[in-house]
Amino acid sequence: MRMRHVDEKARSAEKKAAALGPDLDIESFTIESPRHEALDDLARLSDADKQRMMKAGIDTRPGERSGSYIQKDGISIHSASLQEGLEIVPIRTALETMDWLHDYYWKLVSADTDKYTARARLNLHNGYLIRALPGAKITYPAQACMYLETEGLSQNVHNIIIAEEDSELHIITGCASASHVSRGLHVGISEFYVKKNAKLSFTMIHHWAENIAVRPRSAGIVEEGGLFLNNYICMKPVRSLQMYPKTSLVGKGAVARFYSLLVGSVEGELDVGGRISLEAEETRAEIVSRAITNGGRIIARGDLIGEVPGVRGHLECRGLILKGGTIHAIPELTGKAEGVEMSHEAAVGKIAQEEILYLMSRGLTEDEATSTIVRGFLSVDIPGLPASLKEEVDRAVELSREDML
Repeated sequence: MRMRHVDEKARSAEKKAAALGPDLDIESFTIESPRHEALDDLARLSDADKQRMMKAGIDTRPGERSGSYIQKDGISIHSASLQEGLEIVPIRTALETMDWLHDYYWKLVSADTDKYTARARLNLHNGYLIRALPGAKITYPAQACMYLETEGLSQNVHNIIIAEEDSELHIITGCASASHVSRGLHVGISEFYVKKNAKLSFTMIHHWAENIAVRPRSAGIVEEGGLFLNNYICMKPVRSLQMYPKTSLVGKGAVARFYSLLVGSVEGELDVGGRISLEAEETRAEIVSRAITNGGRIIARGDLIGEVPGVRGHLECRGLILKGGTIHAIPELTGKAEGVEMSHEAAVGKIAQEEILYLMSRGLTEDEATSTIVRGFLSVDIPGLPASLKEEVDRAVELSREDML
């Protein structure tokens, strides 16, 4: 009965969006996914698929991950946990076999938020449940990959991530498209639950084609003493990206940190941000973004809401115009109680010529000097990441930086 009500709300949102006029014609993308063979061993993936996935942080070699979920188009082709205390299950299977999961499904994100959430609800392909059981320490990263192989497909997924009480979970999720795919749509709903004294890091790396449109919709909740790190890296061309994850810190001492590294290409539009609501005493929040445009349009948003006295938050947005384009930084702070401590800093500019000349005087070419400055600009220390995951982030940034320049 409750799912029928959710479906009715989703249909209502879909009709309302159609009446307003879409910013993206989602009906031009097919929802019919071809079948794909299930794989019990990632070594059976083609070399081309392995190479594309690797650029999004997905490592198919044995021994590199604590578990994996791979979805090709609309089909889950691989799902396996390799560590005790870690569950990785396709969301459709989980909903059919775990009655308790319905208490988490569509609870933080509303199906009638917009036409994209409505599409994910009404035309769900699959997605995953990744869950660390109470007290489990999953320190080696689990990985999930959403892979587009069919031209013009709308890939519709719903993910639920749960770090149970006193657990530790690190996830690297890579979204990528096959080399022959030029156009497609990815709609991804993600709901994050960080329980009491749990630690969750979620690092997303996008490696799409130039004409892919991406519409993630996500929300999280962090309980007492919990830590949520949400990292996003998009340094390859993409046609249109909109994402604005929202997290509520509802328990005493809860912490959330959002970090993003963005590169906009010619004709690309990136609208990326995040909102953290500090709703309990002694909560802390940080939103940090680095954005470079090579001719595209980037909107970098950040919103902190202090609900109770004594909370602390900081916003930092820095943009670099490398080869034309625009960057629009929008930091927002809202204090609703005495004693909140929140700050922000934003800066947008270009590489100073004197910096390039100085490095050239030290023996570097102009391209080498520019590359060195960009490398430093994109170097962001993300507290709390395990060394193995930090290496993955550094590798993804370096590979993308070389292509970018």
